[in-house]
Amino acid sequence: MAAVLQILLAAALLLGGVPTASAQNYPNRPVRVVVGFPAGGPTDVIARLVSQKLSDALGQQFFVENVGGAGGNTASGQVARATPDGYTIMVVSTGFVVNPSLYAKVPYDAVKDFAPVTLVAVSPNVVVVNPSLPARSLPELVQLIRDNPGKYGFAGPGVGSTPHLGGELFRLAFSLDLVHVPFTGAAPAIQSTVGGHTPIAFTALPPALSAAQAGQLRALGVAASERATQLPDVPTFAEQGIKDQEADTITGVLAPAGTGKEIVDLLYREIARAVGQADVKERLTVLGFKPVANRPEEFGARIKLEMERWGKVVRDAKLRIE
Repeated sequence: MAAVLQILLAAALLLGGVPTASAQNYPNRPVRVVVGFPAGGPTDVIARLVSQKLSDALGQQFFVENVGGAGGNTASGQVARATPDGYTIMVVSTGFVVNPSLYAKVPYDAVKDFAPVTLVAVSPNVVVVNPSLPARSLPELVQLIRDNPGKYGFAGPGVGSTPHLGGELFRLAFSLDLVHVPFTGAAPAIQSTVGGHTPIAFTALPPALSAAQAGQLRALGVAASERATQLPDVPTFAEQGIKDQEADTITGVLAPAGTGKEIVDLLYREIARAVGQADVKERLTVLGFKPVANRPEEFGARIKLEMERWGKVVRDAKLRIE
């Protein structure tokens, strides 16, 4: 009788179309890779780089789909509700961990609704100034702002971005009269600083890199535990006596919660293998990123840490998007 019941149950599952997926037959059709930002930005570029490597390694197309809106919230909400079969995954940036504190309401739970796969790469924030500004170090910049209350603002790529929050962290640490000037993205923020209209900018490394290397901007400090390979002569915040100001822009891969561990582990192994390849390392370095490719549980711990850290900055700076 028990054997009969087992057969009937298996038949019912088969007829009912219950989705099943395992690493043994995965992937057997194209995989959707969601990015919550328009094409061309760093998150999109890294997503396409990773997707191509996964397509080559696993024999099925991993195709990028850009789903913009609400600082990445729209895309995250969609993926949170996707079938957890491995055929929808997501590449996220720091906004994923900031938005739950910044927005009055988001359509996802950053911890409960997702299975971390890997933190692909990180890029530090940098402080850059127009060369006409007299400050040549971060302490000199602090003194300049203190000597000229109400005069200076800093350009940043939108409210709630990692550079914006890094600037707020800097402002709060020194009780500075320094106002955030939000732009629609990193490129116009950098253009404003190059033009001297907003002579200070907090930005992720990639959009500022070429201007800093060309001398159009003066980089004063790197918000990381070590110097950036791309700007070896620029000291870190800590080297200039400014502690606890590290601010990375993170780029990682997630799957919907409930995705099988075998699939998550397979994706992690293949992405880690790809990130270890010389051409990928070189591309990430040119973009201003440092390869990471950590384990799923390590990325999960990093997500919680980033949420706690930036949530405090959002609250202390009294930031809110309704």
